[in-house]
Amino acid sequence: MSSYNKVILMGNLTRDPQLTYTSSNMPICKFGLAVNRRFKDAQSGEWKEEPTFVDITIFGSRAEPFARYHTKGKPAFIEGTLRLDTWEDKNGGGKRSKLYVVADTWEFVGAGGGRGEGGAPMGERGAPMGGGSQQEAADAGYSSQDDTPF
Repeated sequence: MSSYNKVILMGNLTRDPQLTYTSSNMPICKFGLAVNRRFKDAQSGEWKEEPTFVDITIFGSRAEPFARYHTKGKPAFIEGTLRLDTWEDKNGGGKRSKLYVVADTWEFVGAGGGRGEGGAPMGERGAPMGGGSQQEAADAGYSSQDDTPF
C-alpha cells in the first residue's frame, strides 16, 4: 500500500525560534506554531476558534534564515512532513513518543514593513532573496497583502 506524508500549516509562532548546531555544524531550528481552526458552533450559531499547537523543526540551510527573520507572534507558512520519535523514559516511565513536523520549506506571510517581513520574495528552500525588503518584493511582483483565503 502506498503512503503520502505532507503537512501544510499557516499560523503564528508561539515562541522565538531556538537555533542550535550539531557537532558537524549543521543548523537545527525548533519552534512552536499555533494554528487555529475556525468553525460555527452548531448549537449557538456563534463562530469559535480552536487552537492547535504544533512543534516544528527545520534542519540544514533553511534553519538559519528562519531563525533570523522570525520571532514569537509572527506568522509563518510551513510545508513539511510528520515525524514520530519514540524513546524509553529515563525514569522508568515506559515508552514515550512525540509527533512533530519537519519543515521542508517556509515562506513569509502577512503584511509587514521593513526588511524580511511579509511579502518578501523567496528563493529555493525558504531562504529570502536579496534581503527581502518591501521594495524588492514589489519589484518582483509580490504583494505585501496576505491573499490567503483562510
